[in-house]
Amino acid sequence: KMDLPEFKNAPYVLHYTDYNAKTGAAGEKKTLEVDAVIGADGANSRVAKNIDAGDYEYAIAFQERVKIPDEKMKYYENLAEMYVGDDVSPDFYGWVFPKCDHVAVGTGTVTHKGDIKNLQIATRLRARDKIQGGKIIRVEAHPIPEHPRPRRVSDRVALVGDAAGYVTKCSGEGIYFAAKSGRMCAEAIVEGSENGKRLVNESDLRVYLQKWDRTYRPTYTVLDILQKIFYRSNWAREAFVEMSADEYVQKISFDSYLYKRVVPENPFNDLKLALKTIGSLVRAKALCKEID
Repeated sequence: KMDLPEFKNAPYVLHYTDYNAKTGAAGEKKTLEVDAVIGADGANSRVAKNIDAGDYEYAIAFQERVKIPDEKMKYYENLAEMYVGDDVSPDFYGWVFPKCDHVAVGTGTVTHKGDIKNLQIATRLRARDKIQGGKIIRVEAHPIPEHPRPRRVSDRVALVGDAAGYVTKCSGEGIYFAAKSGRMCAEAIVEGSENGKRLVNESDLRVYLQKWDRTYRPTYTVLDILQKIFYRSNWAREAFVEMSADEYVQKISFDSYLYKRVVPENPFNDLKLALKTIGSLVRAKALCKEID
């Protein structure tokens, strides 16, 4: 846990247990006094709770790591698979992602967390021919933040990564943003403290927030809009699949994923893309009210 300062400029006191992996002992309880804290302790961050950072809506991601035969693994050498449809997720997608010597098969959802195991079964059924004969070697489940926390900086404490809520919609990408936010925050502390010569304050840490929001907020906004448009129904997902075949869409998607930002393109091409998007939604009947 973390004890807040008792008076201005007093240190934060961190309580932790030091484990010795070699001896396998129960661990020794210790404390550490620090001038500033970077909370990088995940979606269920204790640091966030200590500073009353507020809650966020989250998705649950469930995946199984599957060791498949070598001949089947060759299929995934240069590709990953994404499945869409109400059977695998009503508001996200299912996936098969290749790892070093196995694949990760999983799905996620915000609105139907209680059905996650059934959604996972459906995802496995979609991929059954390609993973047949495989052995499940690990099962994982994680909360995925859907938006940044209301408060990410308080006094001399800052949140980064999943603790701050830095996971993009549509893709669920978070590893890059965790590392990048940690670096930005550390740089703000080094600069604000004048390389350790003075105590940082909240204004120093807010430099990190301003830089982060200026650089990446547009990306989060665009992906939020795309998820609301294309993940809301099977009709809309059909439009999404059609759009994904467009070479211009593939180019801007690749560039944006590579640079982790919405990459400006030719305005004329962007206008054509907007018209194509509307056309795909119309053809897929995604703009019509669904009739059960």
